[in-house]
Amino acid sequence: MTELARSREGRGRLRYAYNTNGLTSHRLSDALPFLADCGYAGVALTLDVVHLDPFAPDAFAQAEGVRARCDELGLGVVVETGARFLLDPRAKHEPTLVTASAEGRARRLAYLRLACDLAEVLGAEAVSFWAGVPRPGVDRDAAWGWFTDGVRALADSHGGRSYALAVEPEPGMLVEDCDDWARLAAAAPGITLALDTGHCVVSGAYAPEEAVARFASHLGTVAVEGMRRGVHDHLPLDEGDVDLPAVLRALREASFDRLVTLELSRDGHRAHEMVPRSIATLREAEGA
Repeated sequence: MTELARSREGRGRLRYAYNTNGLTSHRLSDALPFLADCGYAGVALTLDVVHLDPFAPDAFAQAEGVRARCDELGLGVVVETGARFLLDPRAKHEPTLVTASAEGRARRLAYLRLACDLAEVLGAEAVSFWAGVPRPGVDRDAAWGWFTDGVRALADSHGGRSYALAVEPEPGMLVEDCDDWARLAAAAPGITLALDTGHCVVSGAYAPEEAVARFASHLGTVAVEGMRRGVHDHLPLDEGDVDLPAVLRALREASFDRLVTLELSRDGHRAHEMVPRSIATLREAEGA
């Protein structure tokens, strides 16, 4: 194949990234070249105790090293902030911006600001974050106010930078679907949508490809995976009820040029199989 033919073949193709929460048995220094060798265009870097602990004394030096390595390998970066026990080793995903404790909410906001500072060093395309789950007894209207205030504060301090501030609707969380995101965006200008297309078959009014088309102009980052209708369980791309070719076709029709990330957080033990298998599935589906 000539260089011109290669150029024409590659033009308009989607750019794929793999989330490091599915590479927890790999050192980041090993994971990055593995992804590049398999043909990924980027990495969705979940800041965590395993990969680039944001609270490590040398976190910013590490970030500079990661950026340099990604530049060498031709990898883009999305920063993910959903580590399970980073802020509290005994409570998953706590505290959040909807935690009843003002001190807890302040800790989450401080962490998100730190993640944004690291994202700038990393040259990231987007920083993705979610609302959290209001605990029993927490008034949802109060939680909505806390979250809106937190998002506004983050946008005020970190909006307008080179990366997108992207809020991800998560099944069961305060911001659960795309319509919840739209309500938030009306109250907190400066945010984009982190659309996990698998979540659309769990909750919300839109099929995954419909969500892409409807919110195309607001997309900051997009994730794909297999998922069964009504069940929040990240599956390999060729399992579940998501019409992957339709999703990828919608992204191409929307001229989406940011990273499309894959999150298989429960498959770190077989990442050596899932990383190459997944991009082969993506390329096959994209050509369908």
